[in-house]
Amino acid sequence: MKILFNLAWLSIMSRSGTAILTVFSITISVALLLGMEQLRQSMRNSFLQTVSGVDLVVGARGDAIPILLYSVFRLGDATNNLRWQSYLEWSADKRVQWTIPLSLGDSHKGYRVLGTNTDYWKYYRYGKNRKLDLKTGEFFDGLYEAVIGSVVADKLGYQLNQQIVIAHGVGSAALFEHDDQPFQVVGILKPTGTPVDQTIHVSLEAIEAIHIGWEDGFPSIEASNPALMNLTEIQPKSITAFLVGLNSKMHTFRLQGEINAFEKEPLSAILPGVTMQKLWKMMGIFEKTLMTMGALVILSSLTSLISLLLATLNERRREMAILRSVGAGPLTIFYLLWVEATLLCFVGIFLGFVFQYGGLIFVEPIIQDKLGLQIFLGWPGTKELLFFSWIMAFGMLISLFPAWRAYRISLHDGLIQ
Repeated sequence: MKILFNLAWLSIMSRSGTAILTVFSITISVALLLGMEQLRQSMRNSFLQTVSGVDLVVGARGDAIPILLYSVFRLGDATNNLRWQSYLEWSADKRVQWTIPLSLGDSHKGYRVLGTNTDYWKYYRYGKNRKLDLKTGEFFDGLYEAVIGSVVADKLGYQLNQQIVIAHGVGSAALFEHDDQPFQVVGILKPTGTPVDQTIHVSLEAIEAIHIGWEDGFPSIEASNPALMNLTEIQPKSITAFLVGLNSKMHTFRLQGEINAFEKEPLSAILPGVTMQKLWKMMGIFEKTLMTMGALVILSSLTSLISLLLATLNERRREMAILRSVGAGPLTIFYLLWVEATLLCFVGIFLGFVFQYGGLIFVEPIIQDKLGLQIFLGWPGTKELLFFSWIMAFGMLISLFPAWRAYRISLHDGLIQ
């Protein structure tokens, strides 16, 4: 067997150019398939770990998925806000243990600004019931103080006591800056692998203060001159959404129905877990399409391997004749071609795994920066090893065909000599 491996390897080396192209094709296809699967699974896990222990998410009347996306994942924008009085009324309900108000709509250099209160630090959980911790500094206490996520601090190079200016709007819509009311960074959060890492946190009162005089969406003379503003008693007029934690899970569906039927204002209360499942169900067709395309790419690459071996069989008659002349039988030729194809498959699949992890390491900071989601990298698990086994087994199986063709050619040439 060792002699066969040596002969197969030498045969591959004699056609190194075509062998490298074939291995490269298999490598890229395997890396794409496994990379898409790893990316899909990591993003799902990251989504599921973004928020923990929240029973309801309440926003202005709308579809459940957009409410979940903009309130929890900072993706998209709310079509409407809800009144502060409505929030106070539901937060005072005896079935409610805690609430976290959220006010969105501003940004700083592409990163979302979230207005909230101190309950955010007390009750917000992510992953397996993990609380938010500071890397350095303290949580905001003053009006113009900000606590930033780890990605914001790393990407913008911010430290404590840094002065930052918040812009009105998000992305390309952030046309006006509140440069007359800068904020001071008083705390930097530890990494969480969630959208919290790319969020700037300020108080609700601060959000209200910087928007005094912005009733029409543009700054008025009063808003542009802080000296004219009375900041002694600032209370929010509206918020984007709020998170709810209940005293008992038994109240979840009843309270959800009551909020949805609220007569004073059209509201929507959604179940985060159920909405998440709905979101993944919608994405299921897209995921299956990607996996099918990846499988077809692998099939195409393995087919090119077989085509290469079949195309060179006639050119290798002299090689096989020499082997026959030194005592190699048709079965030896069969095993030689099969081992050669198997080696090419193995090298291509192995390099595919290596390229996959290298590619994910490269795109991980990009995805975390743009989406606030973390890719979980580690040693190949059972699923990856199963992928490896199935692809390898299929490659070995289809490699039997060129080996059988070589056997027939060798047998025929041996009979007519």
